Amino acid sequence: MPSTLLTPPPTATTVAVQARDVVKIYGKGQTAVRALDEANLSIDAGRFTAVMGPSGSGKSTLMHVLAGLDRIDGGQVLLGDTDLARLTERQRTLLRRERVGFVFQSFNLVPVLTAAENIALPLTLAGRRPDPAWVDELVATLGLADRLRHRPSELSGGQQQRVAVARALVARPEIVFADEPTGNLDSQAGEALLTFLRHAADTFGQTIVMVTHDPTAAAYADRVVFLADGRVVDDLPAPTVDTILSRMARLGAPALKKAK
Repeated sequence: MPSTLLTPPPTATTVAVQARDVVKIYGKGQTAVRALDEANLSIDAGRFTAVMGPSGSGKSTLMHVLAGLDRIDGGQVLLGDTDLARLTERQRTLLRRERVGFVFQSFNLVPVLTAAENIALPLTLAGRRPDPAWVDELVATLGLADRLRHRPSELSGGQQQRVAVARALVARPEIVFADEPTGNLDSQAGEALLTFLRHAADTFGQTIVMVTHDPTAAAYADRVVFLADGRVVDDLPAPTVDTILSRMARLGAPALKKAK
């Protein structure tokens, strides 16, 4: 039965975030690395997008600039109608806290806090009260009801990552960025997490951008974009493992051809 707590998913024509000719350079002089080289990408709201590419292609850098974690050296990044380059450091911090959710490979839970306290942390930092009905729905959907009083050290890796996902969604962000979220999980826990992310896009209308090296993980998405040398070089809608592997082979990415 559809949730009564959720608003309808945004239409696919609504753009959640976009990069326009984005340049990101690390270092100076002869040691400078052009991590993004006039990269262009538009992410539709309410969709699950995977970003793939070989090591050094710029995929994590792209995620960081789209999320407002890193400043850019050229071009433009728009989160909705907000030009991130025009924001001060404090304004970008507030934007990330109020409008963006994050899920990382390393979980990044606070060891001294319980699962419930970790989930509520973004709202606690913002001085806001959780919506009990929304928290209950997240906890139930993620199967965490009997783990809320446990600290991270008392949880399995899969449980810790589910707590991290609940934390990312608790403030109802406009967009969630996930950086290799299954990297530290076994296959069963990874599959459960990806199934939930798919559910979050389909049922909650959540916009998700996931960086991954794994074709099996990317196949859960609505779309896969491929990076090489700091640019988006290909775009695959309705991906399957086979079509992803085929596209990788065509792009000459041998390091990415095998799923874990």
